[in-house]
Amino acid sequence: MWNTVRAYFTNRKAGLQVARLLIENGIRLDASGRFFVGEVEVADVSLARAAGVDRRVVRDTALYILKDEGLRPIFENLRPAGSSLVGVASMLGYTVLKIKADSHRSGIIAGISKVLADHELLVRQALADDPDLYPEPALTLVIEGHVPAKAFEEIQQLPYVRSITIVR
Repeated sequence: MWNTVRAYFTNRKAGLQVARLLIENGIRLDASGRFFVGEVEVADVSLARAAGVDRRVVRDTALYILKDEGLRPIFENLRPAGSSLVGVASMLGYTVLKIKADSHRSGIIAGISKVLADHELLVRQALADDPDLYPEPALTLVIEGHVPAKAFEEIQQLPYVRSITIVR
């Protein structure tokens, strides 16, 4: 998706920054040009600050998106993926694994999930970075309880796994 969106902004560098912020945060644009995270409206000035652009760039980008038949449906249908448990995992007794793998191979999530299931570990949340948006995409897993060393080793031995880190 990112490559498609980026192509629309070849001559709009600041607008591209706004578009990226919208995509990364699941911020949608409604038909009247207002921005929302879920049902919470987000002010142009807040988006501008976060994107590092002038608020007029945010408004111009909104109008540009609404006028374009290819962009409008993308941004009108964005939704946030939900709350990340990563920051509160240790308080809940969960373990967080950050796994970097070959993002062009299939079966990454399936293979890692099988290892975890074989060890009777419950995945509470899985967050996968889009390889088109992030130069070093990672799969972040929030797992109930402690991950035994054997499971950790088995994940490391999967052929597509480059690295695995326990996030503290």
